Amino acid sequence: MTSDVIIVGAGPAGAATAILLAERGVSVRLLDRARFPRPKICGEYLSPEAPRLLDRLGALKAVDAVASTLKGMRITAPNGTALVGTFRSIGAWRPYREHAMAITREALDAILVDRVRSLPVDLREQTRVTDLVVSGDRVLGVEAIDGDGRRQVLRAPLTIAADGRASVVAQRLGLRRPHRLQRMAMVTYVEDVSGLGRVGEIFVDPPDYAILNPVAPGRANLSLVVPMAHGAPWSGRLDTFFDARLKHLPHLARRIADGRRVAPVRAMGPLAYRVDPPRTGGVLMVGDATGFFDPFSGEGIFNGLRSAEMAVDTAVQALGRGDLSARALAGYDRARRLATRDKERVTHALQIVVSHRRLANLAARFLARRPRLLDLLLGVLGDFVPPRALVTGIVARSRF
Repeated sequence: MTSDVIIVGAGPAGAATAILLAERGVSVRLLDRARFPRPKICGEYLSPEAPRLLDRLGALKAVDAVASTLKGMRITAPNGTALVGTFRSIGAWRPYREHAMAITREALDAILVDRVRSLPVDLREQTRVTDLVVSGDRVLGVEAIDGDGRRQVLRAPLTIAADGRASVVAQRLGLRRPHRLQRMAMVTYVEDVSGLGRVGEIFVDPPDYAILNPVAPGRANLSLVVPMAHGAPWSGRLDTFFDARLKHLPHLARRIADGRRVAPVRAMGPLAYRVDPPRTGGVLMVGDATGFFDPFSGEGIFNGLRSAEMAVDTAVQALGRGDLSARALAGYDRARRLATRDKERVTHALQIVVSHRRLANLAARFLARRPRLLDLLLGVLGDFVPPRALVTGIVARSRF
């Protein structure tokens, strides 16, 4: 069986790409090393604009059946100042849904893969891509090992990398670069925490921050982000380090004092890394395979789905013209970077704030007096308010 496109990775970005391509009549082969459903380290958050993309994918109804709704976010500063912002329409900017959602990656990924199975897609689970087939300036396919240990060479005019932070495609093409921000995330689940409800909770206590995200009744995803240098020596004793580190975030420690950790701690790091645009033809990259900065703004899944949407438009046009050169595909990467550039700047600014205790407290005090500005910030982080509106809002509000 031949295919027009090989997609490496069946997480949200890869599954979304396969769905959209198949619906446009493109023959797709989708490969993943796992068998679904499977757990995945993640903050497990969907922004208010993510449902628009899930709706387009035909997956929103299934997600609604199992996801928790988040009407806003509560942010606790180092000095205990608590800010509560809501996802709501602000002027002309209206979210697809006036709430975010929390859902486990095991459930979300399974829903999207089930949607893939309903389409004429050659889905191959437990198939690990080990290398690319490259000739001159063109990627021609992949080398892979299936669940029975058999080596295969699979070819297609276009290969799309959706294989996340450890992307074989990015590494094989020499595109991945380190980032100066060296942090790691530790993730687990807690239960029996009182008052879990309709908001996500962020606790800022430099150099750390933590996110408590209620993914089901009585159950929350708890993510703790710390400097890589602090956590790496404890890689063999993550549970011990995690439990001890929580005591250094007093507001979080009090918040979860009546709860209990119900899952082992898993870690991922360094979180931030850069990926250069491909310089070869026959390849596109989506989702975390394109790079990642930090999870504070929760943009990961939305960006993965949005990049899939943009890549499919470029792929269909290039396949139709029969031109899969690097030049023909470069427009996608330019458009993706333009679409995410301003929010990345906001995220960089937030990282400076949450890395300094005094600055974090000053920012909290400033926003506590300006609730509309806080909602505007949540709109930017929720992907429905343009980031430049935040700059305008800060200038206007600072006059009063």
